[in-house]
Amino acid sequence: MLLEQQIRDVYEYQKEYYTKLSTGTPRKTLGKIDLDNYFIKVLTGVRRCGKSTLMLQLAGKQKSVNFLSFEDPRLSQFEVNDFFKLEKIFEESKKSSVYFIDEIQNVEGWERFIRVLHDKKTKVVISGSNADLLSKELGTKLTGRQITYELFPFSYAEFLVHTKLKGGLASFQRFLFSGGFPEYVTTTKLDVLIHLYNDIIFRDIVVRHGLRNSRVIRDIGVYFASNIGKEFSYNKLAVNFELGSVNTIQSYVSYFEDAYLFFTVPRFSFSLKQQAKNQKKIYGVDTGLITNLSLSFSKDIGRLLENAVFIEFRRMEKKIYYYKNTGECDFVVTNGGYVEQLVQVCYELNNDNLQRETKGLLDAMNVLNKTSGLILTMDQTDRIQEGNKIIEVLPVWQWLLKSD
Repeated sequence: MLLEQQIRDVYEYQKEYYTKLSTGTPRKTLGKIDLDNYFIKVLTGVRRCGKSTLMLQLAGKQKSVNFLSFEDPRLSQFEVNDFFKLEKIFEESKKSSVYFIDEIQNVEGWERFIRVLHDKKTKVVISGSNADLLSKELGTKLTGRQITYELFPFSYAEFLVHTKLKGGLASFQRFLFSGGFPEYVTTTKLDVLIHLYNDIIFRDIVVRHGLRNSRVIRDIGVYFASNIGKEFSYNKLAVNFELGSVNTIQSYVSYFEDAYLFFTVPRFSFSLKQQAKNQKKIYGVDTGLITNLSLSFSKDIGRLLENAVFIEFRRMEKKIYYYKNTGECDFVVTNGGYVEQLVQVCYELNNDNLQRETKGLLDAMNVLNKTSGLILTMDQTDRIQEGNKIIEVLPVWQWLLKSD
């Protein structure tokens, strides 16, 4: 528990600090958020991807702001009943009618206070770095009262705005290896990514879930970064990391997903039962983070391209699968249960892989009854026709700019 004056001191300090802070590069998500309605706005995403900055960009639309971030260590003893002291401070300040509360999941029981604010017709924007925690608490106390927005590190288009570079192969290669975490893009200091990874592992996984062995969590993360776009087996992981139980590794993988660090992609099947049995593939939240975590000395650029495409589909809120039958296709993109797009990704098409890449895509097109498909490469443009099937070949960087 904190005294009202202690909370007020932090509030005043943050108000002065954040007022002077640059609101940075405008995010595409900014245009999607309507502050005029009374739905609770929930911003969620990986740590340090720009949620706090997006809040400040939203707050910039207001004449004045009520803002508090629970990342401040002076608020570590803040309890749920202290929220009413905070509300009093907000009301006395006579600032904006919108309350902005950053990293709210750090306070146990926070959802009860947000429910009270909502019932009072107070406009609220909250953020958090744990998808599972936010969804569970919101689902039990605030069903139907919130709109959730996922934020990721910079897209390629946002990267270009931030760095003032022109779109093209050279800038895309830089984006591919540096990724889109704003602080790293700005400073290019490797310790930014190292500190970020350790922070996510410790604060969002180990501490959040009361785990004792942080070393094995770090090692699993490095393993995933070194095997991006590849299938994995829960049984083999349990054996390799000496965890003893498949249930344990399944829980660990879900923790990575909740923290927005790594994501699993299921194999497409018309049978949900079979889909659950099949192996999944793994992808990461950011290609720069993957590059610097991977133990692979010869960087597989094709896998990084694949990961960049995956993250873009996540930004687009698509449901994603991979296809494997007589051939393989990297992405089956669905929307509302309908197969929307089939996409293959490789570094380049050449005499050695042309048949393999097109065979896998055409197999998926035939089985899923699609007449068009897409192959994304580093820098090739082409059009391939097989009977009534048409395959467009595009550079990933062009496709990213079009999709954005």
